[in-house]
Amino acid sequence: MGVFSKRTRWQLLSTLTLCVMSLTHGITLGWFSPTLPLLKCENSPVGRLDISELMWIGAMFGFGSLLCNMIICFPLAFFGLKKCMYFVPIPNMIHWILIYFATKSVYLHMARLLLGISGGTMMVTFPIFVAEVSDNNVRGTLTSFFMLTLCSGLTVGFVLVHYISYHVLPCIVIVLPILFFCLLIPFPEPPQDLLKRGRDEKAAKSFYFYKNLSKDPTQQNENQAEFIVYRDKVLGGGIKDKVTFSDFYNKESGKAFALIIVLLVCNQMSGSFAIYNYASSIFTRLGSRMDPNMCSIYLGVVQLFGLSSAVVLVDRVGRRWLLMPSLAVMGLAELGVGLLKSFASQDFLIHHGWVGLTLMCIVAYSSSSGLVALTFVIIVELLPFRIRAPGISLSMCGLSLSVFMALMTYPAMLSHHGLHILMFMSASFCLLGLIVLGIFLPETKGKSLTH
Repeated sequence: MGVFSKRTRWQLLSTLTLCVMSLTHGITLGWFSPTLPLLKCENSPVGRLDISELMWIGAMFGFGSLLCNMIICFPLAFFGLKKCMYFVPIPNMIHWILIYFATKSVYLHMARLLLGISGGTMMVTFPIFVAEVSDNNVRGTLTSFFMLTLCSGLTVGFVLVHYISYHVLPCIVIVLPILFFCLLIPFPEPPQDLLKRGRDEKAAKSFYFYKNLSKDPTQQNENQAEFIVYRDKVLGGGIKDKVTFSDFYNKESGKAFALIIVLLVCNQMSGSFAIYNYASSIFTRLGSRMDPNMCSIYLGVVQLFGLSSAVVLVDRVGRRWLLMPSLAVMGLAELGVGLLKSFASQDFLIHHGWVGLTLMCIVAYSSSSGLVALTFVIIVELLPFRIRAPGISLSMCGLSLSVFMALMTYPAMLSHHGLHILMFMSASFCLLGLIVLGIFLPETKGKSLTH
């Protein structure tokens, strides 16, 4: 039964609770792209914004994430994982309040900065939480649920902007982070985090809860023996020892971080995230008679099918067998969009808008079924046990820098060099990832995370 078995019941329910917040974050991200035409027109609630202002508003998200990722390891060590997770919905709620009351562009700058801080905290804490409470055979699936709902939120954001007015939407969405905060309260802190802070008794209760072990007295010895094996593996990995620079500067850690850097740069510069932020502008450049915002919605729906495929396959076929075809097909489809824009006449683009839409849907499906769904799974599984929390924090700094770089590069490239050059650049990063990761990335399916 896998993820739906009795043993993994609370692992699944706790992950679905996190999915409420990841859905909220996705909606908040999805709001930006279809709102751009409104912000650029004379009737904008914050005054008409030019491309330079919009570029900086978009990039403030990456800056906020980076700022958070640089310091998140300190509150994690001091307060613990779950208490940091309580912080995630607060900046998101303030973001929507600022959107509602915005009268100047500075409100949008601050809103996107706060969204980055919320997302930066979420991207570090949620994957660690899922990894620490889940069994090895369902870890990839549960982590993919997180990405599935995040990207579902993007699509929902596209749709809501299309049908709900600017000032009504914040009043609706702000309910979701409040719901997440309330749902999170009953779940105990993960056992690894409790063991790290010397709370063995609470760790045992947490372990029994998340593994859904029976309270039958006849099975008490068996359950206790399972926890002792788990505890000895965790403590044997040196989780209580102080992390030193030597833990980062060794062959195992060096290889892990090198692969993570390539993975993150290729993830963002291939356009897996930036494409959705500027989807409406991309479809406008493709010259189709179809509504660009509706095309963006189609793109989001296709992305959900890709992520659903990843959820089903990730713990069956492994990480490499999803990631490599994903990079190859995504790169070829982006190359196709670039060639279409370079050589097709404007008349062809107007009367055959389905061609560009189909190629972009292939980009969306292939990226989400591998590159997007697996990035966090691979990062968690590549990092050595002793440095997992600070390693994920550093990795998310790299992700934030990559997001910032992509969100600054995409609108500038689109505006000054054209869609075809942008697509050629994105395809080249897919090729880079295919070569480097294809040669050096090990298969991490089923890898134990307790040592």
